[in-house]
Amino acid sequence: MIITLEQRLTLDEIRSILYEGATLMLSDKAKDNINKSYEFLKSFSSDKVIYGINTGFGPMAQYRVEDRFLRELQYNIIRSHSTGAGEPLDDIFVKAAMIARVGTLVQAYSGIHISVVELLIEFINRGIYPKIPRHGSVGASGDLVQLAHIALTLIGEGEVHYKGEWRETAEVLKENGLEPIQIYIREGLCITNGTSMMSGIAAVNLILSQKLFNHSIIASSLVNEIASSYDDFLSHELNAAKHHEGQIFVAKKMRETLEGSQCTLNREKELYDNSHSDTTTFGHKLQPYYSLRCVPQVLGPIYDEIQNAINVVENEYASACDNPIVDYRTQNVYHGGNFHGDYISYEMDKLKIAITKMTMLAERQLNYLCHDRINGILPPFVNLGVLGLNYGVQACQFTATSTTAESQTLSMPNSIHSIPNNNDNQDIVSMGTNSAELTNMVIENAFQVLAIHFMTIIQAVDYLKIHDRLAPSTRKVYNELRAIVPVFVEDSIKYKDIENIISYLKR
Repeated sequence: MIITLEQRLTLDEIRSILYEGATLMLSDKAKDNINKSYEFLKSFSSDKVIYGINTGFGPMAQYRVEDRFLRELQYNIIRSHSTGAGEPLDDIFVKAAMIARVGTLVQAYSGIHISVVELLIEFINRGIYPKIPRHGSVGASGDLVQLAHIALTLIGEGEVHYKGEWRETAEVLKENGLEPIQIYIREGLCITNGTSMMSGIAAVNLILSQKLFNHSIIASSLVNEIASSYDDFLSHELNAAKHHEGQIFVAKKMRETLEGSQCTLNREKELYDNSHSDTTTFGHKLQPYYSLRCVPQVLGPIYDEIQNAINVVENEYASACDNPIVDYRTQNVYHGGNFHGDYISYEMDKLKIAITKMTMLAERQLNYLCHDRINGILPPFVNLGVLGLNYGVQACQFTATSTTAESQTLSMPNSIHSIPNNNDNQDIVSMGTNSAELTNMVIENAFQVLAIHFMTIIQAVDYLKIHDRLAPSTRKVYNELRAIVPVFVEDSIKYKDIENIISYLKR
């Protein structure tokens, strides 16, 4: 599959490039616009003072650079800012960042030579991933350090991850018949300046968040089947009475998921038939705990946040986010701060909180299944063996609880944290890349908790012997999970099972 980029990419298209083998190419119109921007800047900049073309960078902008050093100036920003520290970012984040950078450059507001965009696309399509250390960005002037590491490889220096090996960039370029970019006007600055690293991580986070959301719908549906919940908590009438799109959507998805279930109860048939006039105590709970009954109200805001974050990230991918803005359309160059990453930083903080709340919901549902005095239908810790001798998922719950607690701690908003730096030139910053990375940690935690939750769910289904009464949708998931983790009675090592379920959930 080939995705032709003219102006903007959707998250679905980004997913196709990242995970499904789609390749990226420029439309003829995109190429034409990039060339027009470059040609305009070449003529416009010849006798003017323009930031980062014939001045220093940041607080050094007050110093004019002599014409004979202008090419060296562009190399200097790349080399001087390749100062990242820590473990290299995963290939998937690096690829997503390069796609985001192409998305910015294709807006044709950067005045760069088209060879920059063409080489970036070659890296994306051939699986050549620059080595980008994790730490370095404060998220204003964008992701200067991380993007400098991308730029370093585009000029043929530094290291890349290629076919599973770390290698010198120059060797890999030669092997692929590719040439490093040349410096024409402002190629160094335009590659390093912008929000592409945080946007790339954010896009991956959203793709994974969509998976988590869908799994949470299934898990919540299964738990309500196990509990034989009355189904009116999902009714359209009840949920439409509260005018939130997410809540209405979640209730609808759960109704669809539970269609055909023989486990949930119909309140009208069970309780509205005038046959309980003499009943003083009901053995079955008329209303289950909030973690079961309030799923639309809990997951609904999370759905809305994911949708809002998708809109923000798609807009950022399609934004000119460097400085200055080179506008051949108005024949002018504008200086400002489009590199500032607060849009991404805010959304990642909100997404982080949303995924933590989703994790908390799963942990509480897990506790319901483990706590025999609460559920009243299952043995302690869904122990299918001998109580006292065997332990079921008792220790698995420890892991889920501690992991959820870590996500709660990580959920403090990072976007409100700013330390002035760069001689106070960058006196208020976004910390957007840190926000995106912390959000990814919370997402990984959520997969771990959901994996333990699902393991417990299928044990509960087997204890109650209700797998044949599940809805077709939930029964399918039950069968797929049982193919990964067979029913267990005796105690056994579980960390591999958890890893295997995580892999299943990510697929």
